[in-house]
Amino acid sequence: MIAVSLMPRSTADALDALARLKSVLNSFSSVQSGIRNPKSEISVELRLDSMRECGLERLLAAAPCPVIATFRPRREGGLYGGPEEPRLETLRRAARLGAAYIDIEQDAMEALGDVRPAKRIVSYHNFRETPADLADLHARLAGLGADVVKIAVTARHILDCAAVLRLLRDARTPTIALAMGERGVLTRLLAPKFGSFLTYASFGDGSPEAGPGQIPLDEMLRLYRVHRIGRATRVYGVIADPVAHSLSPAIHNAAFAALDLDAVYVPLWVEGDAARFVQAMREFEFDGYSVTIPHKQKVMEAMDDLAPLARRVGAMNTVVRRTDGSLFGTNTDISAAVASIEAVVGRGWLRGKRTLLLGAGGLGRAIAFALADSGAHLTITDVDLPRAEALAREVGAVAVRSAFRVPHSELLLNCTPVGMHPDVNASPVPAEMLRKEMVVYDAVYNPAETKLLRDARAAGCRTVAGLDHFVRQAVEQFELWTGQPAPVDTMRRVVLEALGRNT
Repeated sequence: MIAVSLMPRSTADALDALARLKSVLNSFSSVQSGIRNPKSEISVELRLDSMRECGLERLLAAAPCPVIATFRPRREGGLYGGPEEPRLETLRRAARLGAAYIDIEQDAMEALGDVRPAKRIVSYHNFRETPADLADLHARLAGLGADVVKIAVTARHILDCAAVLRLLRDARTPTIALAMGERGVLTRLLAPKFGSFLTYASFGDGSPEAGPGQIPLDEMLRLYRVHRIGRATRVYGVIADPVAHSLSPAIHNAAFAALDLDAVYVPLWVEGDAARFVQAMREFEFDGYSVTIPHKQKVMEAMDDLAPLARRVGAMNTVVRRTDGSLFGTNTDISAAVASIEAVVGRGWLRGKRTLLLGAGGLGRAIAFALADSGAHLTITDVDLPRAEALAREVGAVAVRSAFRVPHSELLLNCTPVGMHPDVNASPVPAEMLRKEMVVYDAVYNPAETKLLRDARAAGCRTVAGLDHFVRQAVEQFELWTGQPAPVDTMRRVVLEALGRNT
């Protein structure tokens, strides 16, 4: 079940939000989204503590789905600072008027008393951290006799999510558990897979979020299809730092939906050691990962097996979980890069061409090996000159400190994040360095047309956009994971639509 959290300021605001929510739910027919019965799969949390005045009878009568009544005091992160007994009496009245659930804090449950036929959600909130004793905390709350136990903690690192998922997986009583904040998003998305009683969503209409990191209802339903996630759902994700800009969730979830596969793809904001993250998540049996900046090299340490080319390159962008549970790492960037360039210049064009590669990170490494194998005369530059020099030695290239020292290149490739959203007005080279006879490739795909590509077109260069590379490498990943032909047209359309919204 998905609970849509509303924080209205008044009865009028709440009635308006409930009417709009009813319209949204009616628009999700079973054919469109798989929601069989919105009244059993969607509920609404009314945050009474955000309201100046509250016409409870009118609100409960207008609700289009089951209501969770919440009147959160400041001591638990809410907005109510008044006396306790009027707060509790408001919750009792909500139960008498038909609220399906009453969310009550652990220290006030006894004072609230019996509210049947409504059920009590006993809740604990920690806005500072994820405490180490989650299992003991859960046992203590369950012992209070509530119908549902709720634990909401704060993820300071994505690894905090492991403890929350483990708690959900092992719970023997109805439980809601989530990690708040951007680093905890995967606990909200994967809550149904691990048995959570419900997960929360924002209304996504500009209203305040009731909890940090809440995802808009429309995204939950259309992008992630959370209402269809169950124990058997296969899980994939993109490992990145940062991750908010990534369009990988859009492209892969659209592909899963197009083929009606029971699978979901989630964003994973992994700071620091990506190999440690992958090892920590083994117990949850994620089925595969995309890997992007800055983790394409470090994550190799977590693999049980590597494709020979990925091992040779020393970078990978794809993890496949095999049927025996082992993790296989490979690199779909290599074939995608060459195919994208040759689609513009023709097969065999690269041989003998003077080529300048900007960036010697994971993607730069993959493309450097591809270019060397294609016979290009390669020069490499990077802000980390020793890294550029090391890569140049491996592929038989030349390393330079600055791109300005390579004035006569026939092919220029940007494999750095310079120009990526939101820094869309940045370019890795000045416009005057570009000449009509050059081919210019930019691996950045968000925005679809970077400043580098705009400058190159203005100079009369042929250009290769990162979007084509992105789609090609994603198609290969999808087919490695699923063993099925990818819906290429759908994947390309979704990326174009998403980029159009970002401009």
